[in-house]
Amino acid sequence: MSRGELRSSARLGAVQALYQMEIAAKDLGDVIAEFEAHWLGRTVDGIEWKPAEGAFFRSLVEGVVKDQRAIDVKINTALDDSWPLARIEVVLRAILRAGCFELLRRKDVPAKVVIREYGDIARAFYEGDEVGMVSAVLDRLAHDMRPDDF
Repeated sequence: MSRGELRSSARLGAVQALYQMEIAAKDLGDVIAEFEAHWLGRTVDGIEWKPAEGAFFRSLVEGVVKDQRAIDVKINTALDDSWPLARIEVVLRAILRAGCFELLRRKDVPAKVVIREYGDIARAFYEGDEVGMVSAVLDRLAHDMRPDDF
């Protein structure tokens, strides 16, 4: 697999790990260990989890947890006032948080790649307006946080 494919898998795994942490109130260390040992690069219940870049996966999950307050503030500024982040469904929150973290802290990843990748992840979970919402929010954040990328 290419580095891009490994990172795409890491992003998907990170979103799912963040979701699991919020739903099941799992500890950061436990969820990372569980995903690395039992999910990433394995077949579970007939579903094939593609291999992922482990260091990138850890960077995303740990980074979102560490910077969550700042990330949530930034996302809320990009959302409509009538729909704050707290009202958004858990998977969408995980997608937006991971995407915002990459825009904020992973300057090695171009903003357009971040927007495209998390739009693709949203498409894996949703068929409706959610995909456009993820792309629009991340695009707004990217233009604000990384104007030189455009």
